[in-house]
Amino acid sequence: MKIRTVKSTDYQNLYTFIQIAFSTAEVKDGTEQDFVLNLRAGDTFIPELEFIAEEDHEIIGHIMMTKQSIQLEDGILTGVLVAPLCVDINHRHQGIGQALMHYAHKRALEMGYTTSFLVGNPDYYGRFGYRQTNEFNIINDSDIPNQFVLACELIPNALKNIKGKIMIH
Repeated sequence: MKIRTVKSTDYQNLYTFIQIAFSTAEVKDGTEQDFVLNLRAGDTFIPELEFIAEEDHEIIGHIMMTKQSIQLEDGILTGVLVAPLCVDINHRHQGIGQALMHYAHKRALEMGYTTSFLVGNPDYYGRFGYRQTNEFNIINDSDIPNQFVLACELIPNALKNIKGKIMIH
């Protein structure tokens, strides 16, 4: 397996891959492939933080990180938002999602991001250090239930002594 940065020439194949991968996912809304297009078109897109896992030149996994702002009492903290992460059904439970997550975290840290956020299953993402944002004194200011809005410190204590709000769309 090889992990690499997504190129614009991958976009069409990725659109289909994401659509198929999410069709068999536990949590989905059926529009994840269009969500990726919208993220790429927005001002929070970070091309250097979109990755695919390949095996024999076939896409088997995908992860994307975009900028995520946290409104603090005295300014704004910008971290990254993981959305989406998916793996081909025939390659699940083989550590590919984990490898993509660790790779993306490492690259985000190299780019100077110290925090990561996502909406997801706390049991799955807890293994990567994600916890509910309210444990970091960050209020979830969205309609998404609190238990699914998660944060991770990419460096220890990156969220220590802050107070803020997160709005995930």
